[in-house]
Amino acid sequence: MPEKAAPEDAEPGDGVPPGRPEPAAGTWPAPVRRPTGRDVARLAGVSQATVSLVFSGSEAGRRVSDATRERVREAARGLGYRPQAAGRQLRLGRSGMILLAVPNILGPFFGRVLEGVHEEAGKHGLAVVVSSGWGSATLAEAATTSRFDGLLICSPDDSQLGELPADTPVVFLDADPDPGGGLARPTVELDVGGGMRAAVAHLAALGHRRIARLRSTHAAYTFRVRQAAFEETVLELGLDAVELGVSLNEGQAAAREVAHRLLDLPDRPHAVICDDDVVAAGVYQAAAERGLRVPADLSVVGIDNVPVAALLTPPLTTVDLPGEELGRAGVAALAGLLRGEAVAPVPPLATSLVLRSSTAPVSPEH
Repeated sequence: MPEKAAPEDAEPGDGVPPGRPEPAAGTWPAPVRRPTGRDVARLAGVSQATVSLVFSGSEAGRRVSDATRERVREAARGLGYRPQAAGRQLRLGRSGMILLAVPNILGPFFGRVLEGVHEEAGKHGLAVVVSSGWGSATLAEAATTSRFDGLLICSPDDSQLGELPADTPVVFLDADPDPGGGLARPTVELDVGGGMRAAVAHLAALGHRRIARLRSTHAAYTFRVRQAAFEETVLELGLDAVELGVSLNEGQAAAREVAHRLLDLPDRPHAVICDDDVVAAGVYQAAAERGLRVPADLSVVGIDNVPVAALLTPPLTTVDLPGEELGRAGVAALAGLLRGEAVAPVPPLATSLVLRSSTAPVSPEH
């Protein structure tokens, strides 16, 4: 009895050889038809059902002999065939997509996170959709639809946290591992506190006794950890501190404006730590407009280590937050949840101070 073709291989255009006819003059060519399971079956000399079994990833697929499986895969490679996942995903009740929610899609650090997320997602056969500007209600809606298999929520502020369905696979990145209120979920943290302590200690070792900080005004766990580490280290080392708030989402222009206020202080500090590298770039701009030199008149330290940090003049000393590693670890944990596995806690990812040319010993006249 002939074997029955699997539903996911029944595609429009079956029976038409892959290729593209010559387009009429003055027209765009039609897209090349994708090769189908039927094309692979014809080339390999097997049934379409056998092709489906080979690419199903199921226990039944292991019943196909090694020689036949290799013949099918060789035919698929030759044709450039990629198995259609839609039918298989529907049978499993999955979409094959995960949502990465970040606070600001334009933030350079989140580009680093996304790079790691994409890299790891590909290993698990997952596609990634990125969103920003979301709130707790938006996330709850995304969690209750079938559009996404799971959620990655990166660096959320307090207003973006809310109740999510208990059966929704969710992993938090750079977030509070124990938020209380029944919100505990698998979390991958960064050691941002350690990074802040290293930055303050570096400036103190250069002789700076009065240190400024341009801190984020966003109410989020990651910034509370930085704040606590800054205050503790300043107190421990017997330093004076000046702090001004800045909205990170408003970018370099907002940072420049706040930096001007800092530099206009009668007893201005000669060293400043910024909550991200974009803010540090705004400080560079404000200093130049005041005729001040970095680092001769003002030492500057950033946080994130995004690509622009090394391109500033002078290159920026900054705390490296391993965004790519954060993204990879988050997807690995989420993929485990999707497989129904218990996810072991992930130790906080190490940060490091990258020394460049934007910091210098305090000048004697200061």
